Amino acid sequence: MEIVELTEADLPSVIEVCRAALDLPEDAAEAEAIVARLWADGAGRRPAAGVVAVHEGDVVGVATGSMSPRDAAVGHIDLVAVLPQRRRGGVGRALLTRVEALLAELGAGELRICGNEPYYAWPGIDVRYTPAICAATALGYQQCGTGWNMTADLSEGSPALRDTAPDEQRLAAQGITVRRATVDDLPGLVAFATDTFGGAWPDEIVDSVGRGGAGCHLAVRDDGQILGFASYGSSRPSWFGPMGTAPATRGLGIGGLLLRRCLREQRAAGHRWAQIGWAGPVGFYADSVGARIERVFMLYQKTL
Repeated sequence: MEIVELTEADLPSVIEVCRAALDLPEDAAEAEAIVARLWADGAGRRPAAGVVAVHEGDVVGVATGSMSPRDAAVGHIDLVAVLPQRRRGGVGRALLTRVEALLAELGAGELRICGNEPYYAWPGIDVRYTPAICAATALGYQQCGTGWNMTADLSEGSPALRDTAPDEQRLAAQGITVRRATVDDLPGLVAFATDTFGGAWPDEIVDSVGRGGAGCHLAVRDDGQILGFASYGSSRPSWFGPMGTAPATRGLGIGGLLLRRCLREQRAAGHRWAQIGWAGPVGFYADSVGARIERVFMLYQKTL
């Protein structure tokens, strides 16, 4: 077995490895989208490191990492996947060790196993991925936090699919229009998200507009002032977020309406549930669409 640099030619094999190695069905089903988000979409837009394990000409494992866009001294481990039949033979450790070295060469003095917004597929390691947790702790990573997703049921009759027309009409009477965002809205949306929330949300909004399997909705006054937005599909097709409303307008029901519009589109695209990534506040999502905490992730860090 040898560890070599990940190239574009390896991507079909990497996708198949992920389909076989990601034990949770919801992850395996989106293996292609995950690889695209962590590697193909990110290529050229952030310093990245990727390697594959090759045995007798076949790819049997993959690992990718990236540098934080906000801190040049922080690197992230984004993905480690090894075929089930090749586990417990040191493949995962070899892949992870090589990516760590590549990130160190790019300037990382600290490594994190935690979603590197806006290009991430998980907030951290799902608590059900026991081998990944064991590998991280064996290599010296320390738990530094916890994250969670909430699940919104999109089956018929779910509160997530309640009719949005009455709320849209109520807001229209107040001079507020709610609609799907277009590329022409991006400058205003990016400015609104940057000024109101900051962080990686502006980039996630950009990647939610004009892409297949993604979308964004906004609330805007008749004078053009943006009051809120909600988006989905930026990280993964079945995932919702981010979403935000102007503090001065909270209580008008804009957030819940935007949320339900997005979830209805995800349902129309064939999803029977939606993951609200890195969800909070929990009470809002539980009350608005009956969402429940389901996926829990452990976040790790390590000083080189």
